Amino acid sequence: MVHAVILPMLLGFSIFMAGMKLMELALHRWAGPYLKAVLERSTQTPLHGLVTGTATTAVLQSSTAVTVITIGLVNARLLTFPRTLGIVLGTNIGTCLTTELIGLNLNQLAIPLMALSFAGWVTSVLMWESSPLRSERQPEPAWLVPLRYGSVAVFGFALLMLGMTVMQSIAPAIEKTALFTWFIDKSASSPLWGIIAGAVLSAAVHSSAAVIAMMMGLAAFGALPVELGIAAVLGANIGTCFTALLASIGGTAAGQFVAWSHVALNVGGTLLFLPLIGELAAVSSLITASPGSQVAHAQTIFNLACSLLAFPLCYLPIWRWKSSPPGSPPAEHRAA
Repeated sequence: MVHAVILPMLLGFSIFMAGMKLMELALHRWAGPYLKAVLERSTQTPLHGLVTGTATTAVLQSSTAVTVITIGLVNARLLTFPRTLGIVLGTNIGTCLTTELIGLNLNQLAIPLMALSFAGWVTSVLMWESSPLRSERQPEPAWLVPLRYGSVAVFGFALLMLGMTVMQSIAPAIEKTALFTWFIDKSASSPLWGIIAGAVLSAAVHSSAAVIAMMMGLAAFGALPVELGIAAVLGANIGTCFTALLASIGGTAAGQFVAWSHVALNVGGTLLFLPLIGELAAVSSLITASPGSQVAHAQTIFNLACSLLAFPLCYLPIWRWKSSPPGSPPAEHRAA
């Protein structure tokens, strides 16, 4: 079992996570300097926050990163709590881009993409090394930044696809293990087992996309029922809140409210859709026949529905009492 399942799983997961983090880091270095300004200026209404949260999460490929940055802005009094509600809803929508890209089954393009992105990165380095601006200690020209960090992001995506290929290759071996058989039997009695598994795994690895990708791989090879994969998706959305909760510890009350509003959204959405997992699977099957892609589409439908259903609540007057003028100093500074 160790050689057939555990080692290949760890190898594939490590490659997948390396690709995720490389892609996230490159995109953050590329767009990160503008992110705080965008969040500060483009969240005047919940609708603006929804659009901004969706776009920034899609660009950075990490809902957790955007949520943690938002908590930091609230703690610094640069954003008020009501202006973050739309952002939280938008992050859940934007995070679907990663799994939808995985669902396109582009695994065979991993090696060509790695070669192409490496060539782009080398080109950007050579152009900068030969530039006269470098000898004058001038900053890197703006037109060179997209080529460099874009190439690194594409390389990360290719690694992600390669990791998926490795993890998918062990699906037949996993299907034969006693532990997996026990889990499937338990899950047949209640989808809560799948939700718990998804939540625990996402909290442990700090990435819902990685957990969902594993479920997609198992479903693609028929080792995992689509309904159970969808249950794990619902749980993964709960588990991904763990990092934001950690980031809010020791912060302001408003910052903690941001983290807990994320928890309320995902837990509430899971409870709402728990009896509708079969319906989610049926709707996803109408879009595609691929079981792996059905899991990805179910996540997109779930996140879109939850965010849109919760969106009107952002306009309730009750949130105004949590508002304080952006730019005002923290309470401890005002007291001084």
